[in-house]
Amino acid sequence: MPSRTLRTNARSALRADSLIRTALLAQLSAGGGEVWLVSAWISDVELVDNGDGSFDYLLGDDPPERCRLSDLLLLLARAGAKVRVVTRPAVANEAFVQRLRLATDATCDLRVVEDNDVHEKCLVGPGWIFQGSMNFTRNGLARNKEQITYAVDERSAAQALVEFQHEWGQA
Repeated sequence: MPSRTLRTNARSALRADSLIRTALLAQLSAGGGEVWLVSAWISDVELVDNGDGSFDYLLGDDPPERCRLSDLLLLLARAGAKVRVVTRPAVANEAFVQRLRLATDATCDLRVVEDNDVHEKCLVGPGWIFQGSMNFTRNGLARNKEQITYAVDERSAAQALVEFQHEWGQA
């Protein structure tokens, strides 16, 4: 069960976005699976700089130069993954939620669930999981003092998926 815990802040060179980018791109490469993003606050953070075309082979026929969190989630859903996003129904989340809802069509299995009481912060896929204090926002990734643990752990990931399905799967 390899894992790594990061404690991030604005003065630190440590940031979670590179780990998150790697996990989502690896999942995109693998295809399929189930990915849940649970965060009280979410903004459309930029995760991939594809200005030099390094990720063209993963990002589709018309690859963007910059790829945001919503772009990666939509690409995952279009590549056959079941993608679920759970967040609060808040003004701060509206742009992100609307972007996902407007781009979702019959070619992808992506659903957004809004829950007034959600406070958990987690991103989980088949065999991997991020958990900690960090919301998936610009401040969470780059400014706030946060703690996030990334683990490659089939059991923990499967347990989180089952719990999320139970809590929000029918919403």
